Amino acid sequence: MIIRIRQKQIAQLMSNGERLDGREFEKYREIKLEMGVIEKAEGSARILLGKTEVLVGVKIGVGTPFPDTPDKGVLTVNAELVPLASPMFEPGPPRENAIELARVVDRGIRESNAIDLEKLCLVPGKTVLVVFVDLYVLNYDGNLIDASAIAALAALLNAKMSKYEIEDGEVKVKPGYIQLPIQNYPIAVTFAEIDGKLIIDPSLEEEMVMDARLTITFEKDGKICAIQKGGTGQFTREQIVDVVKIAEGKSLEIRKLVVKD
Repeated sequence: MIIRIRQKQIAQLMSNGERLDGREFEKYREIKLEMGVIEKAEGSARILLGKTEVLVGVKIGVGTPFPDTPDKGVLTVNAELVPLASPMFEPGPPRENAIELARVVDRGIRESNAIDLEKLCLVPGKTVLVVFVDLYVLNYDGNLIDASAIAALAALLNAKMSKYEIEDGEVKVKPGYIQLPIQNYPIAVTFAEIDGKLIIDPSLEEEMVMDARLTITFEKDGKICAIQKGGTGQFTREQIVDVVKIAEGKSLEIRKLVVKD
């Protein structure tokens, strides 16, 4: 009942072209991004998207390749939603929302070939480097996907890995570090649909009453590399066309905040 009342209030505001926090429909909350915040990680970043706060750490280790990609390194993304961030989150094994968050971020990085995984192969079929991207939600106030994807890219750009060489078939660590080989910069942009209206970067209150959610991830050249829909509602063809057009422009703006020339 409370959610329905709130939904009517938000829908009424939106019918007048307004949002709860005064933003325009196509405007993000303020983005604050900081890199290199975890001293013992190979790479890290912290983002504030409005009041949503996510910390991302990158660790790089030696492991074995997947059988179907023997000459490529491995990427693995995990998300942790702890009760400290929101009373909606519960302790224990990852639930559906954490799994979805990790998969969407993973898909954007993987499908855009953001990391040159071939350069992470040390001994084909035997030894490769494994890149672990860990997402920690510190405060949840809506739009975890965009916040996490932005922070993950920033952490990867911040990441350095050890130098390796092969001696008599064995992997040896050499002095010094080099940058993780990043070749693409995926940016996720999320819209919510509420009572027929489209808004970008939904806040928590807007997410609680939205009918559907659509996230589109763009590569650096503007190509779409991943799409994720959430919620039980639907998007019309016209809405999707509008979302793609707006989201592409927003991805360019956000990418400039992450990738420094």
